[in-house]
Amino acid sequence: MPSDISLASYIDSTLLKPEASREQILSVCAEAAEYRFKSVCVNPLWVGTVHTALKGSGVLTCSVIGFPLGATPPEVKVVEARGAVADGADEIDMVINIAAARAQDAEALELEIRAVADAVHEGGAILKVIIETSLLTDEQKVLACTAAVAAGADFVKTSTGFNGGGATVEDIALMRKAVGPDLGVKASGGVRSLEDARALIDAGATRIGASSGVAIVKGEQGAAGY
Repeated sequence: MPSDISLASYIDSTLLKPEASREQILSVCAEAAEYRFKSVCVNPLWVGTVHTALKGSGVLTCSVIGFPLGATPPEVKVVEARGAVADGADEIDMVINIAAARAQDAEALELEIRAVADAVHEGGAILKVIIETSLLTDEQKVLACTAAVAAGADFVKTSTGFNGGGATVEDIALMRKAVGPDLGVKASGGVRSLEDARALIDAGATRIGASSGVAIVKGEQGAAGY
């Protein structure tokens, strides 16, 4: 069992590799149930499998939408999100239109996020908005966070882990300031140690996305992965 139960409850245990097998997905679910992680986060293909495997464990099912590029139309993201929620997802992590954020088009961002948030909330799930911090300036990060708040999102999240960079203490502090004290902030991408996780939580993160959850709670160094 984990050395830090309270930290385990922050972790979304993540397996987003496109080549992940059913056996690997089920292994992550078993670890999440044993270590009492907050959720297991997988690609939409595996939502039904994860939902069934985690039944009765108290661990949530999380999926990603518009992943990893965010470069699909809002209506496609809405359909994808509704499908994942119907399959059993409790939480949805959606990649924003990154080009809109870079262009500082707050209206486009807010309309997209609101459309997905409404669809997700109708199904009783929550929405985390991935802003992909490594591709944005600080000004663009704040704009994306502000749009997420205005659109009714439940969390903002740093990164996919697929587009370079990852969660930093500086970005978490900036995002926390932008969204205020009530919205969730998820640190994801490159979080591989207990020290990483604690520093990000101290900076304002309320959730940690990691493929090294077991290593983190055991105080070991995790390997790179998604």
